Amino acid sequence: MKFVLASQNKHKLVEMQAILSAHGVEVVLQSDLGLRVDVEETGETFAENAMLKAQAVMKASGLPAIADDSGVCVDALNGAPGVYSARYGGPDLDDTGRYRLLLENMRGQMTRAAKFVSVITCCFPNGDVLTARGECPGAIAYAPMGEGGFGYDPVFFVPELKKTFAQLTADEKNAISHRGKSLREFYEKLKEYLNAHK
Repeated sequence: MKFVLASQNKHKLVEMQAILSAHGVEVVLQSDLGLRVDVEETGETFAENAMLKAQAVMKASGLPAIADDSGVCVDALNGAPGVYSARYGGPDLDDTGRYRLLLENMRGQMTRAAKFVSVITCCFPNGDVLTARGECPGAIAYAPMGEGGFGYDPVFFVPELKKTFAQLTADEKNAISHRGKSLREFYEKLKEYLNAHK
């Protein structure tokens, strides 16, 4: 079964393929189909933004579309950057610039608790919708560590493992990450859905 990912983010595609391909689900980027659908993320929650993206790409492609909206929510910043994680600090910043801004905004903060959140929404051409959510608790490190991952991974510290996401192998990260959890929940729901629609 083929799904279109409502994202230009190749890192997200790799993480989705690693988990879903094992179950016979093929995920392709919209660019693989010659599409580029830019969706304005006007939602106030991860769920609202995931729905906006999945619906737009499903309508453009005619195929089931999966969207992931995710971000890091920091307790000391009242949940920021949250849904604005990918746009934190404006369009001129890259991943490194965004996590440096986060560290700057956390300067002097002793409360470092944070969580990564991922909401996955799949919209089918017949109007059906599947949604799954995953969270990973952690803390914001005092300095970036590790070379792997993307986004805020170098500053997202997992106390139990004493490592940031960027210091974990792909398999270690997928086992505990917000996206790993939401993808596994999504797969279980998808399996039930496909069995019911045989």
